[in-house]
Amino acid sequence: MNYLAHLYFAQANIPSRVGNLLGDFARGLDTEVLTDEIHRGLRNHRAIDHYTDSHSDVRLLKALFSPQRRRFSGIVLDVVFDHFLIRHWHKFSDQSLDHFLESAYSDLEQGYPLMPAHMQRVVKRMIESDWIRSYRNLEQVGFALDRIAERIRFQNRFGGAIVEVERHYSALDGGFLTFFPDLIEFTSENNPETQRDL
Repeated sequence: MNYLAHLYFAQANIPSRVGNLLGDFARGLDTEVLTDEIHRGLRNHRAIDHYTDSHSDVRLLKALFSPQRRRFSGIVLDVVFDHFLIRHWHKFSDQSLDHFLESAYSDLEQGYPLMPAHMQRVVKRMIESDWIRSYRNLEQVGFALDRIAERIRFQNRFGGAIVEVERHYSALDGGFLTFFPDLIEFTSENNPETQRDL
């Protein structure tokens, strides 16, 4: 899952929102130095990613992609699922997306001192350029995917993946709507942040 989804599953406070985004920036990080609240957020992030990667509907969606891009299909779905979460936000939240993002961005800005330097830089750019809202537009999703392709350190054929997203848009949308309620149920029953005895 990508930024919006991980923020959606975070608690509405600074350490949880930092921890739930930290999973994408934790490589090489000594997690022993994290506060309990941030560590629980990180554990929630990892549980969500593991559940998503192993879900049968997600595996079926990955199989839609051509052999040249299937290796990166998980990355594509991470970003595209944020697009679908925006598109169907009203089905999953009583709070407006704008109000949610204002609160999340504020907490993340206050949480900069809790973040590793690389995470600080990326989150600042995310907020300043409002990447999340831009994912409402499929063209911007394609731009984001191409940026990711450029950062891959080996030769690849990942660029232009939005063509396949457009080709399978209805199937991807339907798959998201089947999968996401399952993820909500899983997280409600397994969230380390709400089950403090785990």
